[in-house]
Amino acid sequence: MALKLQRLQSWQISQKFIPPNRKAPQTTAGGATRGGSCYLEGKESLTALMPLNKSGLTLAERPTFYWFVPQIPEETAHFSLLDGEDIVYETTFKLPKQLGIIGFTLPTKAPSLQVGKNYHWYMSIACGSEEVGEGITVDGWVERIQPTTDLSKQLARTNPKQLSQVYATSGIWYEVLDTLIQQRLTDPGDRTVMANWKALLESVGLNNLVSKPLVNSWNAKTN
Repeated sequence: MALKLQRLQSWQISQKFIPPNRKAPQTTAGGATRGGSCYLEGKESLTALMPLNKSGLTLAERPTFYWFVPQIPEETAHFSLLDGEDIVYETTFKLPKQLGIIGFTLPTKAPSLQVGKNYHWYMSIACGSEEVGEGITVDGWVERIQPTTDLSKQLARTNPKQLSQVYATSGIWYEVLDTLIQQRLTDPGDRTVMANWKALLESVGLNNLVSKPLVNSWNAKTN
C-alpha cells in the first residue's frame, strides 16, 4: 500500500507543467489581461486556460483552445487567430447557457499552423453590444513545434493514460491540457485524472478553475 501511494504521489507531482525555455512573444497590439470583467453579477470572469505568460506550445496543426466562461446572458463569442497583424482565421461560436470550461478546435477549413511561427489569438464576448470591442477579451499565444525524434519515440511507446505526463514535462501546453480534459470526459470519476488535473492547473496559477465543470469541452459549435 505504501509503495502504491508513493507511486501515485510521484505521478501527481509529474503533472506539474514545466515551461519550455523560450522567451514569451512580445505583444505588438493592445490585448486584454488573462481574465476580464463584463460588469456581471458575481466575482467570476472570463479566463483563458493558459500559463502565466499566456504562451503555449503545440504539436497539432489545429489545436484546441480552452476558456472558463462565467454565467452570462450573451450567446456568442468571437475567436480570431493572427500572424503578426494579419488575420489567419476568425469565426464566431455559440456559448453554453451555464458556466464552465469550454473548448474550441480550429476546424479543417482553417489554415494549419506553420511550424516555428507564433500566432496571437483573441477570444471576445460582446457584453450587451453587437460591437466585440465593447465587450471583454482574453488573448494568448500558440506556437507549433516539430517534435524531436526522442519525443516522438517517447510518445509512441507511452501508455495513453500517461501521455499527459510526457506533455507536461516537455512543456507542450496545448496537448497536456487537452489530454487531461479528454480523460476527464471519458472517466469523470477517475481520481488519478482529477489529481493530475488539479496539479496541472495549480502549477500555472489556475487554482480557482480546478473544480469548474466541463461544458461542451470537446468543441464549441461555430456559427
